Order: sequence, then structure tokens, then C-alpha cells
Amino acid sequence: MPEQYSPAPPLCVDLDGTLIRTDLAGECLLLLGKRRPLELLRLMKKLLRGKTALKLALADRVSCDPGTLPYNNDVLKMLQAARAQGRRTVLVSASPRPWVETVAAHLGLFDDILATEDTVTNLAGSSKADRLVERYGEQGFDYAGNAQVDLHVWRHARKAIVVTPARGVLDRARSQAVIAAVFDDRPSAWWTWLRAMRIYQWAKNLLVFVPFLAAHAWANPTVVMQACVAFLVFGLTASSVYLLNDLVDLDADRRHPRKKQRPFAAGMLPVAQGVVATVLLLAGSVLLAALLPPMFSAALAIYYAVALAYTFYFKRVVLADVMILAGLYSVRLIAGAAAVTISLSFWLLAFSVFLFMSLALVKRYTELLVQRDAGFLGAQGRGYHIDDFPLLQTMGVVSGYASVLLLALYINSETGKALYSRIEFIWFLCILLLFWISRVWLLAHRGQMHDDPLVFFFKDRSSQAIAAIAVLAMVLAL
Repeated sequence: MPEQYSPAPPLCVDLDGTLIRTDLAGECLLLLGKRRPLELLRLMKKLLRGKTALKLALADRVSCDPGTLPYNNDVLKMLQAARAQGRRTVLVSASPRPWVETVAAHLGLFDDILATEDTVTNLAGSSKADRLVERYGEQGFDYAGNAQVDLHVWRHARKAIVVTPARGVLDRARSQAVIAAVFDDRPSAWWTWLRAMRIYQWAKNLLVFVPFLAAHAWANPTVVMQACVAFLVFGLTASSVYLLNDLVDLDADRRHPRKKQRPFAAGMLPVAQGVVATVLLLAGSVLLAALLPPMFSAALAIYYAVALAYTFYFKRVVLADVMILAGLYSVRLIAGAAAVTISLSFWLLAFSVFLFMSLALVKRYTELLVQRDAGFLGAQGRGYHIDDFPLLQTMGVVSGYASVLLLALYINSETGKALYSRIEFIWFLCILLLFWISRVWLLAHRGQMHDDPLVFFFKDRSSQAIAAIAVLAMVLAL
């Protein structure tokens, strides 16, 4: 703490949405729900006494790790500059004092703390303004905030610093206060939501088209329409799962070199909106699924139940996690067949199990590689250790080669011969798949592949060329 202060007025900074890009109450509610869901349900009774009572009771039970919170770098630099100039810095927040003290102690950038301490006064809006005026005088402080409620404070501040403002806040702040600075580096909201929903992952749902394509039923418009609806349903369902997974994995993602940039982990989207979006996406998928045969809805229910089990438990269980990931790919094939009432080939199902097991192992292998390079002894939020590298690689390569063997046996079976008039062209698929799997694992071993094989496929020109040749071979074989 500087021994002498600058004659400039104190710099007062809000916490939620300003110093950090998230809301501590929402994150702590999510954390309590993840660790002790029954305790969360009991705690909700506190809402009858108001939001402040709920936050104070929540602060007695759980706290977020201040070292992993998404801080606003512009605000941190402003605070560091103010400290260097000898200005007094104050962290002022409506959040409970224990949370505010934890953040302030972690940063070491504040000379004073003002926070909510009892259910009588929630230190927000006019209450916050009154406290600051009482302590520093009318226009005796500068204040950094972000929300509509901060307008009450800016009216009494010497200057206003507006940080990632909510809609309409900046215009109103300009009409009521002297704006010293505006910090807003948020990308487009639509683009951020599309990232959070992982729209690029919808490419996995193209698997629902495979059963009717393999059965050569593409000439039936009804079948094509049903498959398209199934694709959309699985996309919405998968996005719902991805949002939930990111919310549950906030702490682990923030410790990951790349995943810390995901929208919720980076604080670009509020966790409360994430919960609502999760429910809405799932509801939309259920309504659309009602347009398809009941067996499709059953397959979708299995997919969602298994995905939930994976999110909350099995992702931390060694080997069970990759087997479930592989199984979720196969469920898409089963659902695709159910959507168009086509019997799924045993060959296709067996082939998919081994191929997707190999790809799931690639994902874990490369994640472990990233964690090793970051100095960790194992994958964050997973059960793997650095020493597991050779075994994961062996299992993945063997599983991939087994899928090539199954493809070769299928081509030579009576089922395969009945579907293709020039079966010799299909043999090219075995060579192409063998080359692609070998290349994927070679690049993974060298650390040259993204931790998601799907992303790798769409960025890798060699993979795209292999896919084009495979399609050509299948067309020539008809």
C-alpha cells in the first residue's frame, strides 16, 4: 500500500461484470449445485427473504477460486496505473464481503473494500452511491461500473468509467456523468453464442444421414426430410449438452491453455443465461423429435441420458470416458436409422464402434499432451496421467486398424456385394481409411493436431482430399 496518496480522488471499481467478466453469485450457485445439489435446493428458501439473504447464505457455503476468475485486463491495467500514481483504489461491490475480500487479497491492488455485510443494506445502486458519497464526498471519487444500477453511482462521481456496458447503459451514462473511459472488447453476441453452442460440432450429426445413404434410400424425399429433421434435433440436443458441459467444467476449463477461451470460462456469457439457453435448446429438440417415429425419440433420450452421465461423472473415469464418447457417435447412427425406419447394418455399427473409439482416444491423447506441455502431471478434470501416453496411443491405433479390418470384411460380405455393382472401387476405402488413421495418430504423436479430431478434419486439406476420393470411389462403385 502506498504511504502517500495522490491528490486525485479515489478510484472505485465494481466487482461483478466490471473487474471480473462474470457474476460471482451465479457462479457460486452453479458450483454449489454441482457439489451439493440438495443443499442448493434447501438454500433456495432464502429467496423468500430476498436476493441479499440468498447471497449471504451462499457465501457461507461456497466461494469461487479467485485465481481462475476471468478478470478484465483493461480494468487491471487501470488499477495498476492508479496505484503507480499513488491514487487510493477501492473495490466496492454488492457481493458478500467474504467473496470481495478473497478477490481483493488475491489481486493485492486495493486499499479499501466496501461490500454487502448484512441483509439490511444491499450495497448496490443508490445504497452504494450513498456510501461512497458519505466516505469520499459528492464528486469526490471516480467510479468504474457496467450495469443499469451503476447509473445511481455515476451521478455522484467525478468521472465515470464504463466497462462492457449492458444495452443502453452507455448512452444514459453519457447524459448523466462525465465519461473518462469506455472499455468494451466484447465480440458479437451472436458469434459468441454460436461459439458456445459449438455449431461446428454439428458436423458430427451428419452421421444421422449415414444409414439411409448406406441403404441407397436417397431417392425418397420423405426419408430425406426425416433425416434432415433428425440432424436438426441432434444439433439442438448436442448444443444443450455442450452448454451444460461448459457450465459444469468452468474451473477445469479456466485452467486449460485453450479451453479457458470458451465463452463461459472467459466470462463472455453470463452463467445464468447459459442455464436458460440449455433448457430452451433441449425443449426445442424434444418438440421437433415428436415429428419423427417414437424409436427416434427413444434413441435421443438414451443419447441425452448418457451425455449427462458423461458430463457429471464418467468424463473423470479412465477409459469409460472414451468408450462413452465412442458410444455417443454410434447412437447417432442408431437414431438416424430410427428416424427413417431403416434397419441398421451390423457391419456399420461394429465399424463405427472401433473407428470412433480410436478418435476418442486421439482426443484424450492430445489433451494430455497439451497439459504436459503446460507443466501439469495429468489432464485437468480427467483421470489420466502423463505416463499413460504410450498405452493410449497403442489402444487408439489398434482400434483404428480394427475398423479398417471390419470395413474389409464388410466389402467382402454378401451384404456389401449386393449393394454395389462394382465392388472393386470400394476397396479404395480401406486404403484411404488406413492412411488417414495412421496420419492422424502420427500427427497426434508429434503434437501437430488439435485436441478435437473433427476440427482437425475440417482444417486439414489432406483429410478433405481423402474424403473427396472416398466419395468418388463410392459413386463409381454403384
